[in-house]
Amino acid sequence: MTEAFVAHRNLLFTVAYEMLGSAADAEDVLQETWLRWAEVDLSEVRDERAYLVRITTRLSLNRLRTMQRRKEAYVGPWLPEPLLTTPDVAEDVELAESVSMALMLVLETLSPTERAVFVLREVFDVGYAEIAEAVGKTPAAVRQIAHRARQHVDARRPREVVSAQETRAVLESFQRALEGRDLQGLLDLLAPDVVLLSDGGGVKQAALRPVSGADKVGRFIVGGIGKTEIEVTGVPMTVNGNPGLALHVDGAFDGVMAVRVEGGRISGLYFVRNPEKLTRVASETPLTLR
Repeated sequence: MTEAFVAHRNLLFTVAYEMLGSAADAEDVLQETWLRWAEVDLSEVRDERAYLVRITTRLSLNRLRTMQRRKEAYVGPWLPEPLLTTPDVAEDVELAESVSMALMLVLETLSPTERAVFVLREVFDVGYAEIAEAVGKTPAAVRQIAHRARQHVDARRPREVVSAQETRAVLESFQRALEGRDLQGLLDLLAPDVVLLSDGGGVKQAALRPVSGADKVGRFIVGGIGKTEIEVTGVPMTVNGNPGLALHVDGAFDGVMAVRVEGGRISGLYFVRNPEKLTRVASETPLTLR
């Protein structure tokens, strides 16, 4: 029994994290999953992996519904909790896209049931009948929900698949412009309709609303660091399977920056400063689709 849970633990964490966008909540779900699993009569279990995924999905759905209230009371934009991921996550293009900050934010716009169905079907390739058992719907209803969720996500997800190398090159230029307080350098890298979301959670200073447009975003960034003598440096890291930056102010770790790159320019900037969301960037988190 313990062996089965341990064998599938990384998968269960990935399912819970993609549904919740929070590593802390995903860990709580895994604890509850283990407690439920420990009470199961294994003689009645045909497929241990499917059974465990079903428990995790149901618990994640319950958690997701309670999280909605937390998010409504959250100060400023709510961003998913960034993870420092293992190298194999970046090498798996499908997995890296599914946990990217850009796609995780799109998933935030789905209802809890739509998100569960989308994640299980599109990311983990779970069958409709199995999903139906997990979410308490009929297979026919699940097909409809999956279709609706897929249309919703496809309309909002990045339109092109950008290689890690291209993203890394854009980030390197962004890092140089940031460290040099080079407004024009930043403007050259930002898409005209770029959106900056900064998550301080009411604990650290951050923009309380999205900042939109290249000029506003560029001036917001340079204005935030240009009026003082502070030194801002970026350190390349892998955030949710994709290139990102750990930002340091006067040598002290300050937050994590993830980006969405389209057409060679940055169309989305996601800056997490809330200390409660930065506990999973000191050591690697393994994720898997299998």
